[in-house]
Amino acid sequence: MPAPAPGPHIVVMGVSGAGKSTVASLLAERTGASFVDADDLHSVANRRKLADGQPLTDEDRGPWLAAVRDHMRDWERRDTSGPGPDRGLVVACSALRRAYRDVLREVDRPVFFVELSADPDLVAARLAARRGHFASRQLWESQLRTWEPLEPDEWGISRPISLSPDQLVREVLAALGAACCDRT
Repeated sequence: MPAPAPGPHIVVMGVSGAGKSTVASLLAERTGASFVDADDLHSVANRRKLADGQPLTDEDRGPWLAAVRDHMRDWERRDTSGPGPDRGLVVACSALRRAYRDVLREVDRPVFFVELSADPDLVAARLAARRGHFASRQLWESQLRTWEPLEPDEWGISRPISLSPDQLVREVLAALGAACCDRT
């Protein structure tokens, strides 16, 4: 009997304040996968720029997206000879544009995108309540202008951020289960 196909990487995407890290970490916990916050892979220069409230350009994001992709590739190449299923990573990453998501798809296993659709009023309230995070209203507004929703030919789902993290995870797992079966 052939070995089961490896599980996909899951990228939880959206603007700052959408709840990417919360949903992605909960999803990783529920699936037994490992979690990566793409913000941790920013260069020092990007971190400085974000801390100063300056939006990133495509030139700033290019090396960062490559680092996220490379982290996903490194995960694929790890030793999987031990017991247990071969799970992909769950990544919290803004992935604002299709071109950015195309970079993240340059890996050997499928990538399932979970788009957290932003309610501007709810995101603004979340950002106002945040402490110790680089995301400012100016950065968020820049992200909204940059945002390109998932296109019909991209593998993934879109869900509103007004749902609770638990409900979002349940819906992602349901969609992913059905989608995994349909992607043969």
